Amino acid sequence: MTPAEIIREARARGLRTLSEHQSKQVLAAYGVPVTRETLAADAGEAARAAGEIGFPVALKGSAPDLAHKTEAGLVEIGLADEAAVRAAATRLMPKLPEGGNLLIQEMASGRREFLIGMTRDAQYGPCITFGLGGIFAEALNDTVLRLAPVSGREALEMMDEIRAAALLGPYRGMPAVDRDALARAVIGVGAAALAHPEIQEIDVNPVIVAGDRPLAVDALVVLASASG
Repeated sequence: MTPAEIIREARARGLRTLSEHQSKQVLAAYGVPVTRETLAADAGEAARAAGEIGFPVALKGSAPDLAHKTEAGLVEIGLADEAAVRAAATRLMPKLPEGGNLLIQEMASGRREFLIGMTRDAQYGPCITFGLGGIFAEALNDTVLRLAPVSGREALEMMDEIRAAALLGPYRGMPAVDRDALARAVIGVGAAALAHPEIQEIDVNPVIVAGDRPLAVDALVVLASASG
């Protein structure tokens, strides 16, 4: 499905948020690098899909309007073989909301985590955020802001402006981040927002740097109300 079709179907169902998988499908269409992943309906499908993706994998619950998967006990990571995936799927399936699926995802390994976000302001339009991500993002509050559309130059400037900009270079044995790839992700979030005025918010967190490669590991697209 195209991003427009995904959004149109969600709005027709009265949904305010896309699932993680749907959110990534929308963002990937605009150049945001996302994890390799697939949906499965049961433990057997999940195990087969994990074998195709390659171990280790993460297993998550997936459904629209499911924003806090970790708190709901719907995330298991570091699953090393098919038996582990089957066992995890068996634990997760009773917790899934009606109509939910299992999401099998490649494990992105890296110690540096960033975020990219978008909030649509009534006066200024899409406002794009870049900064430190992960579970401590709100506490650290190290972000910068630009209005969409974001140019390549502006995206690179955003990286230089965060307090933790040193993390983007070679750091404690880790290679420098591919800043051009990260810039394309920032640009892509802005482009998605401009292309689809129905999108009210975008939250891409974390963007994990695996080696030098940024990957969107989790994402959430929030839609405006149908009357908005």
